[in-house]
Amino acid sequence: MATVRSIVIGSTCINLSRRSACSTRRPYTHTSFLDTWKDQSGRFGSVTNKGRRKNRGRLVVVNEIAGQYEEAFEDINQQLMHYFTYKAVRTVLHQLYEMNPPTYTWLYQFVAINEPNDGKIFLRALAKERQDLAERVMITRLHLYGKWIKKCDHAKMYNKISEENLELMRERLIETIVWPSDDSTTEIIG
Repeated sequence: MATVRSIVIGSTCINLSRRSACSTRRPYTHTSFLDTWKDQSGRFGSVTNKGRRKNRGRLVVVNEIAGQYEEAFEDINQQLMHYFTYKAVRTVLHQLYEMNPPTYTWLYQFVAINEPNDGKIFLRALAKERQDLAERVMITRLHLYGKWIKKCDHAKMYNKISEENLELMRERLIETIVWPSDDSTTEIIG
């Protein structure tokens, strides 16, 4: 039976390994946004990346989740590559369905076994089986990306994200407001 060393609830990680079996202290907790700890006296402090105590009583923001704004957004580039591979596979499948049903059946079964979630791994596996189809997917992926670049309006996308963020914040505000009830049967105690 494996022992549980930490529990993750939402974005909070509770590390149980810091508590000894006979200790009555609270477990060590931290979130991925703030790297904080609470010592035995109940005071909050923070730990730098090197593990030293520093700035007692202040919270230090760490970059564990999305990183800093200065990053090159490689994770987004990778996700776009994966998505365009997925989209190219769907396009090639649609073309083969109309033009070459036996090849469509083969590729459909290949996709069912090897999901195109990771474009590079998928294309490597496809190239080992059918080089011609792998090349067709790669060319289609590049073509779809070129079409997307021409049609993508970055200002419009920025506005869409801003409007959606505002809409979500409004919805959340409406959910949290407690409206006075209009119940006429309420008794006035006084």
